[in-house]
Amino acid sequence: MNDKLLIRSYRDLLIWQKSMAMVTEIYRLSRSFPKEEIYGLTAQIRRAAVSIPSNIAEGFGRYSKTDYVRFLQIAAGSLFELQTQLEISRNLGFVEERLFNKFLAQTRELERMLGSLIVKLKRFTKPSADV
Repeated sequence: MNDKLLIRSYRDLLIWQKSMAMVTEIYRLSRSFPKEEIYGLTAQIRRAAVSIPSNIAEGFGRYSKTDYVRFLQIAAGSLFELQTQLEISRNLGFVEERLFNKFLAQTRELERMLGSLIVKLKRFTKPSADV
């Protein structure tokens, strides 16, 4: 088997790597938000962004594919929150249209990747008796 295709850790997942890079960019972006937003939109947007790779990693560490899918769905929910918060930030003039479009494209790519991973895992997950 090709070692490049072997996933040993959540760190090997492209979706985790891309979401980590996006968190860093979101933190840099949100530094320029108004100071009065530090406990509002700034905190919310950072929390949603951090939640995405965190839930991907936590789900990977679970002992069942069902749990993994659940954590990936939570990551997807956080991604949708982030998209909404970015749009609010743009509407309030905290984010330029060009940057908004860049982040929207990044989040849409992660959305597709998460959806694909969830579908693949569900396909190979047998329903458990406790469902």
